[in-house]
Amino acid sequence: MKRNKIIFWVATTIIILWEGVMPLSALLFSPEQATIGTRPLGYPDYFAYALIICKVLGVLAISYPKAPAKLKEWAYAGLTFNLIFAFISHACVDQNIGFMLMPLVVLGILAVSYRYNIKIQNNG
Repeated sequence: MKRNKIIFWVATTIIILWEGVMPLSALLFSPEQATIGTRPLGYPDYFAYALIICKVLGVLAISYPKAPAKLKEWAYAGLTFNLIFAFISHACVDQNIGFMLMPLVVLGILAVSYRYNIKIQNNG
């Protein structure tokens, strides 16, 4: 049980930092950097801002222990769609292998967080 929680929190902390803290800090402290990842892909600036807000809300939902299970499921789904579409966008537009692989790596970490969240819920 303790092992499951450790694995969950390590994976979830990486997701919190990558999908929540980094985008939010860019938006708050360096707004000109907030669109640096979406503008070259052809997305409008408002899309980047909406994406950041959704990422932060999703990260809050998966990291808050008392969040309802359905809310967590939706948050994991939303973050999953975000990462899949980030991969597709980079594959179609810039075809940079580094930019294409990064969302897949983060998706793998998100999958570990999801899997261990379920294990914790079923055992605890």
